[in-house]
Amino acid sequence: MAKDAIKMSGKIVKKFSTKDYEVLLENGLTIRAFTSGKMTLHNIGMLPGDEVDVELSPYDMTKGRIIYRHK
Repeated sequence: MAKDAIKMSGKIVKKFSTKDYEVLLENGLTIRAFTSGKMTLHNIGMLPGDEVDVELSPYDMTKGRIIYRHK
């Protein structure tokens, strides 16, 4: 985890491919996010409606990385 990354919660709205998703954040913004390396490595699948934690860069708030899927 980068030390300047912003961590937020959200809900998956749309699935583009096995790695790309559209996520609605808790503050109302919609971003494009991809899965982190460990999630891809362990084949953790996600569907629209799943609650996730996302890391955002403070330099580009339109893209993020999904780091955790809540059960």
